[in-house]
Amino acid sequence: MKSVFLSGALKNSLISIALSGCLSLSATAADTPVPDAETIKNEKTLPLDELRLFTEVFQRIKSSYVEPVDDAQLLEDALRGMIAGLDPHSAYLEPSEFENLQAHTSGEFGGLGIEVGIEDGFVRVITPIDDTPAQRAGVKAGDLITKLDDHAVQGMDLSKAVELMRGKPGSKIILTVVREGEEKPLEIEVVRDIIQVASVRSRMLDENIAYLRVSQFQVDSGKEVNKHLKRLMKNDLKGVVLDLRNNPGGVLQAAVDIGDTFLSDGLIVYTKGRMPDSEQRFGATSDTLVPDLPMVVLINGGSASASEIVAGALQDQKRAIIMGLPSFGKGSVQTVLPLTKERALKLTTARYYTPAGRSIQAQGIKPDIEVKDAEITLRNDSYEFLKESDLNGHLENSNEGKADMSNADSTDLAARDYQLYEALNLLKAIVIVQK
Repeated sequence: MKSVFLSGALKNSLISIALSGCLSLSATAADTPVPDAETIKNEKTLPLDELRLFTEVFQRIKSSYVEPVDDAQLLEDALRGMIAGLDPHSAYLEPSEFENLQAHTSGEFGGLGIEVGIEDGFVRVITPIDDTPAQRAGVKAGDLITKLDDHAVQGMDLSKAVELMRGKPGSKIILTVVREGEEKPLEIEVVRDIIQVASVRSRMLDENIAYLRVSQFQVDSGKEVNKHLKRLMKNDLKGVVLDLRNNPGGVLQAAVDIGDTFLSDGLIVYTKGRMPDSEQRFGATSDTLVPDLPMVVLINGGSASASEIVAGALQDQKRAIIMGLPSFGKGSVQTVLPLTKERALKLTTARYYTPAGRSIQAQGIKPDIEVKDAEITLRNDSYEFLKESDLNGHLENSNEGKADMSNADSTDLAARDYQLYEALNLLKAIVIVQK
């Protein structure tokens, strides 16, 4: 039995805080192929000098470290170091970490509600999750966390930082963050809570253009998107904006399901790796709700992994216009391999590719139309042009006074979310041209 997930961005973004990305779970250790004696014989001989060095370091620590060290703990720490040296997404999972991973993909977990990773010895915020304590407190993607309460995090193991950020719901923690554009570090108070994430939200932007926000890819996100779309379609839809900004990833099957919602045929994503079962292909079916509805997909630097799969598939299939900023560039698959009843290994086992054969790893999805996030304000000194209706004796219009051409809602949207405002304008233009 296997279920496939997507893993996050940067360094092992564990887990009670949040998890992102593309990962697959092996149900038993027997699922993992074990090399036979002949294979081992044909492999390069073991590096004896390095093994002797390992043994010597082990013995030196045992005999000379300032405090006694347990053999089992030393070996477990060695395992962690060996796995951490592979890539930023492979990890050694203890029971609590694995339980938290499963809780996160189901949509409920404890913590602050941020995706984090290690960068230059500090904890970097990949993205705050929608409607969580961190987002409400003002934590932003890209923030560099330097202190957790009074604990400096430089050089701290990510799992230790995660442990410090966990706590009882209702308890408080002070995050000291360095933010680009700010002269001094900011202190942000966040109240811990049980994180219950609604992965899909929707609304109408105007009478014909719908807005779908997917904040992360949970087990049921594909079904949720379909449910929201069916409700929105009662409004005679002419276009839809799919917002994947700051979406760090999640369950692979949900990404495939959401891609299938908008595609009627063709490839969505495929994976390639060294293990035979890491070669997989996922295609669209003809059972799609809106195969021809004009679409804009919004992405940014916080869009990772599963988000990039969906955006890449829709871009390659010429199904949607991708707008915003280049995505994060997380293009690898992690498999969770049980080691014992209480331990597991999260190991990078494959890369994934868009339908056109593009690897997103360390490259990301480049938008068709780049739109930077901006704040705009209306000028108060703009010139008011003289109009026909201002002239004395002008002819009256029989419909005068009946049409309200107010754009107050559009102006408000431009001030609040400029990228979404541009997406709405583009879809309106497409609808006009199609008419």
